[in-house]
Amino acid sequence: MKAINITFTFQDGQPDQTHVAAEGESVLDVALNNDIQLQHNCGGVCGCSTCHVYIEQGENDLPEISDAEEDFIDRAENPRINSRLACQCVVQGGTDLVVRIPPQHFLGH
Repeated sequence: MKAINITFTFQDGQPDQTHVAAEGESVLDVALNNDIQLQHNCGGVCGCSTCHVYIEQGENDLPEISDAEEDFIDRAENPRINSRLACQCVVQGGTDLVVRIPPQHFLGH
């Protein structure tokens, strides 16, 4: 089982962070396990669009986007061609990932 580095970049100016992910972990899991705030209102089951991210590098080594994920991405703020839901980006091996986290809008903040 090959470990993959995930570099998280932030649109709000925070410094980049790189963390190791094992095959089978999602980008959301790695973010939360390393104290990176990433909304996930549905609990990471592809039931909303709050964990929307941009995959800047390594997208070809992620699972193909499902119809359900595509529907939720269409509802996300500022979707792009490289938009994905972090809960659906499961590490399968291959190349390292670069993930850009857009500004998060947390309720009550």
